[in-house]
Amino acid sequence: MKLNSIKYMSLLLILALTGCRKSYVTNERQQILFQYDHINFAWGYTHEGFYVDEKGNVLVYSNPEGWNFHKGDYNLTESQLAENLSKCTVSEIKIDSHELSRFSSYIHNLAASKVTALKNSAADAGTTLYLCYSYNQQGGIYKGTLIRMEGDFTCENLNFLSRKVSLWMKDVNNSLHKK
Repeated sequence: MKLNSIKYMSLLLILALTGCRKSYVTNERQQILFQYDHINFAWGYTHEGFYVDEKGNVLVYSNPEGWNFHKGDYNLTESQLAENLSKCTVSEIKIDSHELSRFSSYIHNLAASKVTALKNSAADAGTTLYLCYSYNQQGGIYKGTLIRMEGDFTCENLNFLSRKVSLWMKDVNNSLHKK
């Protein structure tokens, strides 16, 4: 009886230690998890941002030509994403695997939540989008979920994790501009 208790406790300890950090990447074909995208047409054209891929690489872009924009639903096909990624460069910043795992584990909850109504908040500030993606292998679609929108209009995902994720992404963006 005592031996069974020790085995049981050991098994629980192993499960607790290995099961704490689950990545959202559900299949090997998901290439990106997050996107920070800023566009502004005031005083000239600016389009810049970054993707965070499944390995924690931060892939940056600045005024890319022939960019595939999502059509209001934030979705991209696999081929559209591949074209966009070909216009990116790998930055010197890499997200730690534990940090990436923690934030990617929020994607499911964010995708299941609604977003507040648009509110006009500025003029000539452009638009900054904070997005996360889940990959649908059957349709070859990266389903984008809005975490937050800032700029001329604002809105936010109603999930309590949205603020934490958007602040993290803003920190990544600030780190890119410090270099």
